[in-house]
Amino acid sequence: MKVRLTDAEWKVMETLWRGEPKTIMQITKELQEETGWTKYTVMSFLKRMEDKGAVHFAEGERAKLYYSDLKREDASLQEAEEFLGKVFEGRLGLMVNAMVKKQALSEEEIEELYDILADANKKGSREGSGKK
Repeated sequence: MKVRLTDAEWKVMETLWRGEPKTIMQITKELQEETGWTKYTVMSFLKRMEDKGAVHFAEGERAKLYYSDLKREDASLQEAEEFLGKVFEGRLGLMVNAMVKKQALSEEEIEELYDILADANKKGSREGSGKK
């Protein structure tokens, strides 16, 4: 399921991903200092996100309890794919090359990339040879 989140909706989702379920007032309280949003603003975002299939609610004792219907990993992957498609025309190599030139990658991040690529290479080799 593809769900496109706005920056504001990402903020709401982050509060849910940190621990759910949450009421509108709990979400508002968490975001109040950073955003200045009122409960009515949060309600509007939650309604839009519900329509998109990103969240749902259940009736609680006193208030609706909101849950995320979107995993953080799935949302992040979708955002990354869209970004790569727009900025680098889907070419990951261009992005990595730009980051290396700007020295934007730490030693840990470079090591992590090596590990990811090594894993992908091993999986590709097993699948290509028919072994699992």
